[in-house]
Amino acid sequence: MTSTPERATWAEDAVAAHAGSEHLRTEEQVLERIERARRRRPRVREERITLAHGAGGRATSTLIEAVFLDAFRNPELERLGDAAAVGIGVGDTRIAFTTDSYVVSPLFFPGGSIGDLAVNGTVNDLAVSGARPLHLSAGFVLEEGFAVEDLRRIVDAMAVAADAAGVRIVTGDTKVVERGKADGCFITTAGVGLLDRSVVLDAGAARPGDVVIVSGPIGDHGVTVMLARGDLDVESDLVSDTAPLHSLCADLLDAGGDGVRVMRDATRGGVATILNEIARASGAAVVVDEAAVPVRTEVTGAAELLGIDPLYIACEGRLVAVVAEERAEAVLAAMRAHPTGAESAVIGRVAEDPPGLVLLRTAFGGTRIVDVLVGDPLPRIC
Repeated sequence: MTSTPERATWAEDAVAAHAGSEHLRTEEQVLERIERARRRRPRVREERITLAHGAGGRATSTLIEAVFLDAFRNPELERLGDAAAVGIGVGDTRIAFTTDSYVVSPLFFPGGSIGDLAVNGTVNDLAVSGARPLHLSAGFVLEEGFAVEDLRRIVDAMAVAADAAGVRIVTGDTKVVERGKADGCFITTAGVGLLDRSVVLDAGAARPGDVVIVSGPIGDHGVTVMLARGDLDVESDLVSDTAPLHSLCADLLDAGGDGVRVMRDATRGGVATILNEIARASGAAVVVDEAAVPVRTEVTGAAELLGIDPLYIACEGRLVAVVAEERAEAVLAAMRAHPTGAESAVIGRVAEDPPGLVLLRTAFGGTRIVDVLVGDPLPRIC
């Protein structure tokens, strides 16, 4: 029997409806699998530490939760923020306290060195926690045979960076290990800052309708370090974005007030990792517009060679802020008026669904999940 045009249309509609329902079921199954995986108790499956455990992605998160958090559990640590907010037993005075270690290779790279990186990184962890950075400590692990002149360059860079950030390095420590037992110089810095604002910043405070802002082009630092190693046969004028964010954070908070939900500096694991942490903590979705994300051409090109999304590449002078929609315009204007935030951009919004996930609306009109980084494509970049 020959089908009439009307019957053909019914058949086509039925096929389309079936395909749509199949696609919906597949999508729901994927989301259910992701949620089941997230509910499982974290467990380190590897018998030995790998480079991925230091990359800031899924392996790092698992290591922290299954080993360190499990052993040291307390309310301040469980927030897993850039700095811990703690009272000092004097009235309502609270401080932010943070620590970080730096093992970047090479020690000197276009736009910076391990020295200013160590100062800026700790200053920024305090600043995005809403604190006014005050004092730092510095611990050095030096390898036998390390050039004293290189150590002077590193220390001089730290002094300049500390002065620029308005902090003082007030204590420290030095250890020397045998030749071949380290890689020249490792630095650990800790910092304290005063929490003298009433605003409370928390990744779990993001809510549907909020706006997501990044303070400038992403991935500059990670790609700069890779190019400095000579791992890629590429010549570029790109320099690291390492910079202190304390004054930018202050201007942002002045403009946004209690409409600022969260600020994070996008270091290991890049912007994608920060957004996943926010989505997971808040139970909301973060929807990012790929075309709105500022990325330099050199970073895009290097990322294509490496086979990695620029969203996963570390920055050392960029922050991600989630702000209430009614404060977003004022915050963006304040950030763009600051030298460190001149290229700030709105890159997305917080939505209700799918809860706990980051979605990217691609330049081709599709949508894909941006998951937490797996593995370590760019080791030793901070």
